[in-house]
Amino acid sequence: MLRDAGLRVGFVSNNSGNRVGDVVAKLGRCGVDATPDDVLTSAQAAASLLAHSLSPSARVFVCGGPGVVEALEAVGLTPVRDGSAAAVVVGFHRDFDYDELDRASRAVREGARLVATNLDATYPIPGGLMPGAGALTAAVATAAGADAEVAGKPEPPTVALVRERWGDAGVVVGDRPSSDGALAAALGWPFALVLSGVAGTPAPPGGEPVPDPPPSFVAADLRALVPELVAALLTKER
Repeated sequence: MLRDAGLRVGFVSNNSGNRVGDVVAKLGRCGVDATPDDVLTSAQAAASLLAHSLSPSARVFVCGGPGVVEALEAVGLTPVRDGSAAAVVVGFHRDFDYDELDRASRAVREGARLVATNLDATYPIPGGLMPGAGALTAAVATAAGADAEVAGKPEPPTVALVRERWGDAGVVVGDRPSSDGALAAALGWPFALVLSGVAGTPAPPGGEPVPDPPPSFVAADLRALVPELVAALLTKER
């Protein structure tokens, strides 16, 4: 519906665990056509952040999934899983364990920069929430005695990539006020909140409340939101 109305659609994910091609394939399984250029992940934001400050081929410890590995390789950095490194990138992945916590925090204590793909404490799944990248980052940061730089929504590396990819005007649609809503504020764009994820009134356990005052648009889900969004945007264009 958005595309039929002449609006471009991009997908910005704080989930750094998946490769871009995996995200495109997942959207396809949902009936949504997409190309790699339509997808921007927090792994790409973290890689961009480091590419601007590290030497080419620098070693980067990956405490994350294959999406982080892909993004680092794409900018010419060398992903590793152990040993010394110029930086440690922490992102959402399901096989995080004590041994990895030990190796990642040791690398930071030995001088590596600590970069979080994002600080979302939870990750929505059907039927509830599971720990997100923010929870994993908190463990590594605590063990290392360090503060993490953050790359994903709503931080400047993602803001810069969104502007580079999609320009200076748009609407941010999302389910998390603390990241999606804050990204909208950082971009100076309206925020459209869908209540199909972590936000609600009252806030669900482990979730977030609907902001007061509420954002520009609030809807139960994307299906309910889109007609309102199209009407508002087309009216604004006219």
